[in-house]
Formats: sequence, structure tokens, C-alpha cells
Amino acid sequence: MIDLAIIGGGPGGYVAAERAGAKGLNVVLFEKRELGGVCLNEGCIPTKTLLYSAKVYDYAVHGDKYGISAPGATFDFGKIVDRKNKVVKKLVGGVGSKMKAHKVRVVKGEAKIKGRSANGIEIECNGETYYAVNLLLCTGSEAFVPPIPGVKEAGDVIVTNREILDLKEQPKLLVIIGGGVIGMEFASFFNSLGTEVTVVEMLPKILGGLDGEISSMLQDIYAKKGIKFNLNCKVTEIRGNEVVYVDKDGKTLSAKGDKILMSVGRRAVTAGIGLENLGLELNRGAVKVDDKMRTNVPNVFAAGDVTGFSMLAHTASREGEVVVNNLTGRPDVMRYNAIPGVVYTNPEVAGVGLTEEQAKKEGIEYRIAKLPMAYAGRFVAENEGGSGLCKVLVGAKYGEVLGVHMLGNPCSEIIYGACMAIEQEMTLKEMQEVVFPHPTVSEIFKETIFAF
Repeated sequence: MIDLAIIGGGPGGYVAAERAGAKGLNVVLFEKRELGGVCLNEGCIPTKTLLYSAKVYDYAVHGDKYGISAPGATFDFGKIVDRKNKVVKKLVGGVGSKMKAHKVRVVKGEAKIKGRSANGIEIECNGETYYAVNLLLCTGSEAFVPPIPGVKEAGDVIVTNREILDLKEQPKLLVIIGGGVIGMEFASFFNSLGTEVTVVEMLPKILGGLDGEISSMLQDIYAKKGIKFNLNCKVTEIRGNEVVYVDKDGKTLSAKGDKILMSVGRRAVTAGIGLENLGLELNRGAVKVDDKMRTNVPNVFAAGDVTGFSMLAHTASREGEVVVNNLTGRPDVMRYNAIPGVVYTNPEVAGVGLTEEQAKKEGIEYRIAKLPMAYAGRFVAENEGGSGLCKVLVGAKYGEVLGVHMLGNPCSEIIYGACMAIEQEMTLKEMQEVVFPHPTVSEIFKETIFAF
């Protein structure tokens, strides 16, 4: 009998499998494509690999700011893509090795739930039937392509995050529908390589869920780099390679692209799995769970994007851990108050906890301090002419850290410290006593704490 069957080998599934295997459970992991899921194969890792190549090229082109000259610096788009594929292949192999090390049986194929019998939860894959005591659903999400008139007729001009990663040639013109994280990261990559990028976003700002001041600063930086932003605009039609949209004043405009990237969000993958055979409850198309990742059906759990809540790889991994901890006798619940979010543009954006907008909306009394990143000497040394910001929100009464938001490299590597502060409910006074290494950009966090 299988102790835990997992459908989906992404960050939620393979981390849960690793943790469960390490604790001695008999685990079977079903994956119809490649281990690592969307994050490793079509999202997090490949995009960051491409973005790093773009960053290296930026340094080469603008090295004169640091006294380094690289005249005639060029790039090979094909080699950039080949390196991305190499990195992905290596890491997929690493996940496979972890599964073997923890005695997790990996079954490659499309699994379908047949129901529940006296033998347990029944799962069919590749013509074979498996029975499990517990089932964890980690089927992830897929790019949402809205039914805009002309989308189907546009054919391969329309791409999602999956197709754009495998382009053989660099587009000269790129229109991105959606100014969220995925849209901005691809905008950053292609802009660095010289592609003319246009972003069409229906909201009045890019990066909707992030701190408003920081998202506005990032937009200004990229506008100066040549990206065209069309905010408060609703796409009404696709005419071949042309995106037609209406602005806030009702004026009809358009933008042409060799490729049009659809980046308007993702939706949980729940169809074709057999969820109806268990009577699983859904919420807006996603699997409904409680804080222990339990569904309405006993012994059936869900983690990651399929829950439709916090669609981030690190969230999925932690949710998978919560499931395994509870199955193996360690009471645990999922908390979302300290989940970091990062945008890997150049410069990077990172944030965790409440934004000012959220605090105001929820009626939470807070105090705020903010400093330019230039208050950290290391930032000045490594970011010639660069701008950035660090904002810290604390509770008005007790001074506990509520949120930290940053713009500037390498804030993605710093933000975890703020996550720990929020998770541990640290106060201003407690943070002031923490010793930060000098000189590091991370010192901006402490400098801002002392600015209250």
C-alpha cells in the first residue's frame, strides 16, 4: 500500500515527496512531463537564466561606468537559449537524484483518480492501478489566454511563458499583454537585448500586488530604457500581429509585435484528473483547502498553484511540507503573512508582508520609514548611477515588523531576513540589536530600521 501518492512533480510535489521519503513513507510521485514542474521547466529557473545572460550583457555594454571598456560587445541569442536548456536539464536531473536518494518511486505518465475503494484511493496511470492511503494534488497551473477576438486566428504570433522560452530567433518587436511579474521579467530580458517592447496593462500600474511607490519607480526606470507602457488600457482585439486596445479616455490604439506575449495570469489545472470521482470541492476553479492543506475529502490534500491562492514556487514547497508534517505526527499549519515576492528585473524588486495599500485597506495602524538604497555603501560601490529604495512598515503600537519592500540589486538575496523578522514578530528594538555584516547591501534594512 502506498502511504502517499502525489500527482504533480513541481515544487509542491517533489519537495513533499522528498520530505515524506526522508521520514520513511512509501511515496509514489506521478508526473506527466518533466520533474520540476512549470517552475523548473517553464518558469522560475529558465527565466532567471535568461535574465542573468541579459544582465551580463548589460554590464558589458555599460561597463564604462566602472572603468571597464568592452567595445563591440555582442550576444548570441541561440547560445543564450541553449544555456537556459542546459541549466534546466541539469536541475531536472538533480530533482530525479533526490527522488532516488529518498526512495520515491517516480511514475512518468498522466495519472487519473478513479475514486475510493476498500483498498484506498484508486489512481490509474499508464494502464496500471495504484492504491494509496493519502493523496496530495500538486497539478499546478497553466497560462490563461483570454478569449479576445482574433487570438486563435493569430496562430503562433501569440505566445505564453512556455512558447516564448523556446523562441529560435529574437523578436524585433514584442507586445506584452499584462504588466505583472511574468510580463515585466520578459520585458526586462528582451529590452536588454534591444527588442522594442510595448506593455499593455488594464490596471493603472504595473505589478499590481506590489508596493505602489516601488512599482512606479521600476516603471520609470524601464520607461527610460525604452519600454513603452500603456496602462489603464483594455485589449479588445488581435488583428494578426497587431494588438488593438482602448485607453482610459475611450480612444482606440494599437501596437504591433513579431510576437505577442499573453501574460494576464494563470489558472489552476483541475480538469481531466478525476477530481469529480472523489467529490472534491472547488473554489473559483481551484481546489479548496484549509490551513493544513486538507480538502473536503478525508486523506486528500492539495498544495501549490492548484489551490489558486499564492501561486509561487516557494509557497508550494512550504504547503507540501505542511502536509507531510501533519501526516508524520508534527502538527503544522500554513501561514501566508511572510511569503516573499520577487521580480527579477534589473534592478530587482522584492517584498514581504503588508504594503502600505494593504495596511490602509485593512485598517491597520502603522508607521513607515524609507531610505534610498544608496545609504548602503556596498550598493553605491556596485550600482553606479543606480537608484533604489527600502521601505519598512511596523505596527503603530508595538513596533513589530509588518512589511519590507525593496527596489535595487540584489534585494532578492536580502528579503529572507525580513521574512524571518515578520515570522518571528520581531520589533524595531529587537531588529536594531541584530548585527549585519559590513559592507553589504543588506545593511539597508538595518539603516531603515534606525530611521524611525
